[in-house]
Amino acid sequence: MSSSTITADPAAPAPKPEGLEGVVAASTALSHVYGEEGRLVYRGFDIHELAGKASFEEVAFLLWCDHLPNPIELDEFRTKMGANRELPGPVIDTLKALPPDTAPMDALRTAVSVLGASEHGLFDDEPDLDEAIALAARFPAMLAAFFRLRQGLNPVPPRSDLNTAQNYLYQLFGAEPDADHWQPLETYLVLLADHGMNASTFTARVIASTQSDLCSAITGAIGALKGPLHGGAPSKVLDMLNEIGSADNVDAWLTNALDTGQRLMGFGHRVYKAEDPRAEILRGLAERASDPVFFALSKKTEDRALALLEERKPGRRLYTNVEFYSAAVLAAVGLPGDMFTPTFAVGRAVGWSAHVLEQVANNRLIRPQSEFVGPTDKTFVALGER
Repeated sequence: MSSSTITADPAAPAPKPEGLEGVVAASTALSHVYGEEGRLVYRGFDIHELAGKASFEEVAFLLWCDHLPNPIELDEFRTKMGANRELPGPVIDTLKALPPDTAPMDALRTAVSVLGASEHGLFDDEPDLDEAIALAARFPAMLAAFFRLRQGLNPVPPRSDLNTAQNYLYQLFGAEPDADHWQPLETYLVLLADHGMNASTFTARVIASTQSDLCSAITGAIGALKGPLHGGAPSKVLDMLNEIGSADNVDAWLTNALDTGQRLMGFGHRVYKAEDPRAEILRGLAERASDPVFFALSKKTEDRALALLEERKPGRRLYTNVEFYSAAVLAAVGLPGDMFTPTFAVGRAVGWSAHVLEQVANNRLIRPQSEFVGPTDKTFVALGER
């Protein structure tokens, strides 16, 4: 029989999905990624309907409450967000005690855990909207406090009259930001607020399904987001662009990287088989907000990388992902590379908490099965006889 006529044994077991790919783990009405089409939807709104149009507070309200707020609701919501930015003493003390070279993601994870342990009564019950607001509103404050403490500076008290993006930059740098800085950051936060059943969101839902508290669920999500296969890539894009150095070096650098088997950061996605719509929006933001020379380097790197990837890996459908232009936008608003992924978490805290609320509203313990592949017939041998 020739190889062309060999068929699979119908009695053979189906191959196991790698990394749960294709396995439906939950039902959600929050957001969905249409990977083949390159679309992202929040509560029925295409991301293009929200990014650059809706404020981050409006999008947070939408994800938590399933409708866009009216003016009275938005005013009350902004007041609640502003009133929940102060950090309790134990959180500040813990951040002060961390070594200055602590990774900001580790500082954030630690601060959220301490917040849950120190705010008795606030995060002890079943997660609800008030808890989600109280936690998400403090994410920027925790990061800004550590950012300053590691430089030997005092944390800047929050301002309730500023929106989330404005206040984050104000607490980071101690000066009220201009629109050229806070508006790109706000659009970035909107774009990153939720993204279907990604690894960190799944982690949060698993923890919530055990009837654990909100801070425990979000602490776990932060740990998942930290990984470079999930949220840890934007800083690596910046490292790559800095290593390339100039537009004149792009072709030689990319060719050498591909020849030596290096991964090009900011390209390809587990779900999208078309351009990531967030990358498209961020490209426009980067062109307006970033240094023209840096944007020219980024754009040439993107164009040449896509051409070389198609040439060497035809049919793989590798496109620019959200991390690539996140680097340019976040650098343009003044953030160093190690603050990129934590700032991702500022936006995603809303989505994580929304998923936790959705999980507990119709909860069942998430308890998947595994295929055991180890032996079962070993015999114990006493220590002296081994």
